[in-house]
Parts: sequence; structure tokens; C-alpha cells
Amino acid sequence: MGTTIVDWRRAGAYIEHHGHRIFWREDGATDAPALLLIHGFPTASCDWETLWPELAKRYRVLAFDMIGFGFSDKPVDYNYSILDQADICEALLRERGIDRYHVLAHDYGDTVAQELLARSVEPGDRPMLQSVCFLNGGLFPETHRPVLIQKLLLSPVGPLVARLTNRKAVARNMRRIFGPRTQPDAALIDAFWELMTMHDGLKVFPQLIGYMPERRLRRERWVGALQATSLPLKLIDGAHDPVSGAHMVQRYRELIARPDITELPGIGHYPQIEAPRDVLAAYLDFRDRLPG
Repeated sequence: MGTTIVDWRRAGAYIEHHGHRIFWREDGATDAPALLLIHGFPTASCDWETLWPELAKRYRVLAFDMIGFGFSDKPVDYNYSILDQADICEALLRERGIDRYHVLAHDYGDTVAQELLARSVEPGDRPMLQSVCFLNGGLFPETHRPVLIQKLLLSPVGPLVARLTNRKAVARNMRRIFGPRTQPDAALIDAFWELMTMHDGLKVFPQLIGYMPERRLRRERWVGALQATSLPLKLIDGAHDPVSGAHMVQRYRELIARPDITELPGIGHYPQIEAPRDVLAAYLDFRDRLPG
């Protein structure tokens, strides 16, 4: 990361959600189109640091740490859910006076974006979603291939696994899901580890991992939203990713009409970190082709 997580935090602020503090930051002209960046599990909004300066030249860019992640509060006695994270998205947009917005999402954030897509056609006074771009993530429960530690966190031994997790284990798992030529360096692993352990964050990992069964439970709603929407959709995918790479792209082609896809060969689960220039080029091309 070119910007340290200390600098990232200094540039942000907090809103309150159900009595808990949620970290967010914003950049770009206030009259530019609003772009909400939604991060993945188990990291935080710092994941977008490599794209941030260029995106802020064109858009009013907002990012936040979902509850349970990064600089935000990580309460142990809390009902973590994708629905609640989507509520925070909408609350932040309202707080900032934004009535129209686009989304760029990754991993866990993809599922939050799917919930926002589902809400976009429902009655209610909410900010208007205008497009969604997905990076690697579990858009379809049947193609999601969790790593071993995710499976263990979801099991009865999840709390024990969380307590025993250390930096070495995190580094090992991250290296498995990055591309062979885009491996994370020690500084990036240190940043990931600090964000994960801040506010005693490992304790809530077994609760946060509940998004995996939640995806199965709400598959009809969230996959249905992808298939039914008239909004522009884009998928940018690191094809080498063992979790949601080429096999997920194949399923996307099967289920989504007229798919707009950019595949990145040799890139793993974090394309915005591993290949930021390619992601930026693909995203800007997508936005440049949108009507209006």
C-alpha cells in the first residue's frame, strides 16, 4: 500500500450506526457522480487505496469499513448480516446528501451490492443506484470455494480457530489466493493483519463468516436481482483466484444475459491490489460507455 493505514485513517471520519462507530472517507468533487466502494472479507476500505487517487479525479468517491471490519467498531454481541451492512451503505449516502450513486464492490462487498440491487426495485425513499461493477466474489453460492480457514470459522470450533489465528496463518492464506506473480509483500500482510486484529477483531470472525450461509439462504433474492435488473452491470475478475476466479466467471456467463466481463489472467482474488491499472482501465471503460 502506497498510503499507510495511519494516513488512511487520518483522512476519514465516523458516523454512528446502532450506537457503534463506522469509519468512512470521501474524496473528489462534491458535484461529480458518486461512487461507493464496498470492500471484502476480512480486510477493509484500505483495499481501495491503489485505485483511490485516479477514481477521485473523476468521481465523488466514498468508502467505509463495514461494521466488524477495519477501523469500525467490532461488537461481539451483534447480529452481523449483509442486510445490516446494506443499511449502513444507505445511511452513509443519506448522511452525505447523495441521492444517486454507482457501486464498485469486491468479495463480501459483492453480496452487499446484490442486496442494494434487490432494493433498487422495491418501494421506498432511498438513494438511487445507477450501476454496479463487481470484482472477485461469491455472486453464486454454488461456485464459491471457501478456503479452509473460512470453513473452520463456520464450524463449531470457529471461536477457537479465531483465537488461534496468527499473522503467519493469514499470510499463508493470502498467498494462496493471490496470483503467482502478484504475491503480497510483508508490508501488505502487516497492514491486513493490523486491520483484522484492531479492536480485538478476530473475536467476531465466526459471526462475520455467517455471510456464507446467508448467501445460500437468500440466493433467490440476490441471484435473482442480478438476473432481473435493468441497471448496467460489469464484472472484472482475477481468473487465477481459487475462491471466485474463472469458474465463477463461467457461471456468470451461464446466468446473466449479455454479460460485460473483463478477465485478468494470472491475477488472484484481489485484482484492485494485484492489477490496479487493469482494473481502473476496465472500470473507466465501463463507465464511459454508460448512457448520459
